[in-house]
Amino acid sequence: SAFKNKGVQPLIDAVNRYLPTPLDHEVKASKVDNPDEKIALESDPQKPFVGMAFKIVDDEYGQLTFMRIYQGTIGKGEQYINQRTGKKERFSRIVRMHSDKREEIDTASAGDIVAIMGIDCASGDTYCKEAGYCNLENIFVADPVIKMSINPSSRDNADKLGKALQRFRKEDPTFQVFTDEETSETVIAGMGELHLEVYVERIKREYGVEVEVGAPKVSYRESGTLPFAFDHKRKKQTGGSGQYGHIKGVISPMTDEDREEANGDELLFVDKVVQGRIPKNFIPAIEKGFRKMMEKGPLAGYPVVGMKVLLEDGTYHDVDSSDMAFMLTAQECFRENFSRMKPALLEPIMQTEIECPEEFQGAVVGQVSSKRGMIVSTDTQNKVTTIIAEVPLAETFGYSTELRSLTQGQGTFTMELCKYSPVPASIQTDIVAERKAEMQPA
Repeated sequence: SAFKNKGVQPLIDAVNRYLPTPLDHEVKASKVDNPDEKIALESDPQKPFVGMAFKIVDDEYGQLTFMRIYQGTIGKGEQYINQRTGKKERFSRIVRMHSDKREEIDTASAGDIVAIMGIDCASGDTYCKEAGYCNLENIFVADPVIKMSINPSSRDNADKLGKALQRFRKEDPTFQVFTDEETSETVIAGMGELHLEVYVERIKREYGVEVEVGAPKVSYRESGTLPFAFDHKRKKQTGGSGQYGHIKGVISPMTDEDREEANGDELLFVDKVVQGRIPKNFIPAIEKGFRKMMEKGPLAGYPVVGMKVLLEDGTYHDVDSSDMAFMLTAQECFRENFSRMKPALLEPIMQTEIECPEEFQGAVVGQVSSKRGMIVSTDTQNKVTTIIAEVPLAETFGYSTELRSLTQGQGTFTMELCKYSPVPASIQTDIVAERKAEMQPA
């Protein structure tokens, strides 16, 4: 439609006529010094400026930052403050984008979407005229669910690959790059197989770098399924000051209420120690010890999620207790007792929407079921069937090819992370064994 300019005008007219006006939607921002206090923003060019950098593009001309202006007005050459970094930045060039064409403008006001050239920021940053004025709710970025190793075919292209990965990571918050501690390989991680395939193709096309990628790997999680009461004491004496720490409490899986209280954190740490049984200055070290162990779970080395630690009691030594001693006590406690919580692997479940001609519905549903998938709904209109299903990510690798083959090239699908669910016991055993083999030194 866009290529042949057919139907575009009626679509735009329908947007204006039928969709709600942005003026009816109240936008609230948080005070920087008190996030619980909200400020209602108004689409008023006379009010103090508030805008969000929602997209970043790096090209041959430098960084281009797309910004939506929620309130106030910006002017070319004026300075504005990044509320995350506290730095002042000059908006030296403001452009209005028309597809790939740029129109330089001097001012823009509430309701406009413009691009700023030459500023250094991240996606989701809030800009204001005044320091500490407010923060807009940041863009939600889910944790990656899939990863694969990537290396240049030739060492001569290592620098080019590094530049490409750095650029893509800056543009897309859901795309991550890190070095695997065990293998020292560069690893890319994202929201699905297709997500990573697109970036691999862009590296080849835009940078001329041939790369070798490993097989996709699922980012599993670990969690305990049963509560466990702990009473752990660490007592080490190696000459001079020793190490003494003693903690008592309960580790348990989070309930729905706990998750709400944790507000997105995977550890809810509750201090219920009374009467100075453990000095308050040692409590953060205990929490730090538990958090450190959750980064790499004892079961298979995956991150541990959804845990609550209730610290109820303990003892300390006037000379031998320290932050380090209590942190190590917490780490030992977690490592030695996690197995008693009946640990389970959790796998990412993808909500998958499949569209195919009606005559292929039975075959597609059967294939989804064979992949441990669960059909949520089916709907047929104009001889096209839409199937909504929840499918484990581990079963979706290569699915685009399978679906095309099954539907004579007429089937399409999209998927997004839905939740994490326990892996069946028989499959968990194989995954843990394979993971431990990978972690063994060569």
